[in-house]
Amino acid sequence: LKPSMALSDLVRDIKNNSSKFINEQGWVKGKFSWQEGYGAFSYAHSQIEQVYQYILNQEQHHSKRSFKEEYLDFLAKFEIDHKTEYLFDWVE
Repeated sequence: LKPSMALSDLVRDIKNNSSKFINEQGWVKGKFSWQEGYGAFSYAHSQIEQVYQYILNQEQHHSKRSFKEEYLDFLAKFEIDHKTEYLFDWVE
């Protein structure tokens, strides 16, 4: 992500384009849409391999932990002060 691009614009574009693609492919019954909000965490360039491995093994670790557990762990790991009532509605 270049410093000149706002993260919120990137997320908006990803959500718009992926929703359109998923709906055009008919991968879900009814209309697919993303929930409101997003979380973003930054890593150093030297950690690219760790991030790659994390993404590669996402299905495996999601079988052991819920998205909610994982997201709350990220907030703690990155020491992000937050109020639970402002987090998204959890889909279990």
